[in-house]
Amino acid sequence: MNTSAKNQGTKTANETATQFLRPIKRRTRDVEVLEALAEMIEQAGLKTGDKLPPETELAASLAVGRSTVREALKVWENLGIVERRTSAGTVLAMDIVPNSVQVPVVLQVEAEGLLRTQQVRRALEKEVVALATLNATQSDKEAISDSLETLFDVVEKGLPWRRADANFHRAIYAASGNPLFAQLIEQMHGAFHQHYIEPFMDDSYGLASIPKHKDLATHIIAGDRTAAVQAIEDILDITERETKRMLG
Repeated sequence: MNTSAKNQGTKTANETATQFLRPIKRRTRDVEVLEALAEMIEQAGLKTGDKLPPETELAASLAVGRSTVREALKVWENLGIVERRTSAGTVLAMDIVPNSVQVPVVLQVEAEGLLRTQQVRRALEKEVVALATLNATQSDKEAISDSLETLFDVVEKGLPWRRADANFHRAIYAASGNPLFAQLIEQMHGAFHQHYIEPFMDDSYGLASIPKHKDLATHIIAGDRTAAVQAIEDILDITERETKRMLG
């Protein structure tokens, strides 16, 4: 084997190996800021449409830099929890109402935000799946099948499966023939995924939907648009039910 081929083989092996790594669970400064802001909103009784204190005031009270507060609020903005207006500052876009004393306020906020993104994702995913059943080439179908096999293998071994799941869905996005779907969906979820808190980091969250992925792949490969769209609906129904269950 020549050096180039050997290096390529090593690179591929390394890339495959990284899928078995779990993200290190650590509390970042912006997560701590969001937890403090959620408690402030609850205790102050702020409602939809109410303004949050200015970033400079929040930063001073929390003893952090203004940039830290700004980045934390950006997460909530991407989840539709707050709106940031040039003239009015940061405005609360949803009520934060405790549903259970066992559920931390910040978890309720994150879960409500996740539900909002899931509602938007549903519309996008249904359209991309429909297009994939129409446009998938033989190469696309093989990529979907291979990524499904990898996903099931990882889950069966009890290993971290989220990266394999993401690769499976990316194969479907590619099969749609429109790369904008992947960009829109991944940008929409990017902020949340970067700031997961328990129990959303737990590998059990969403695991119940994995068996339905086989139905999704089978129907896309067969070109059955109606059945494929129903399969993605079933997958999203399961994850939404799990999120709502966390809200009590």
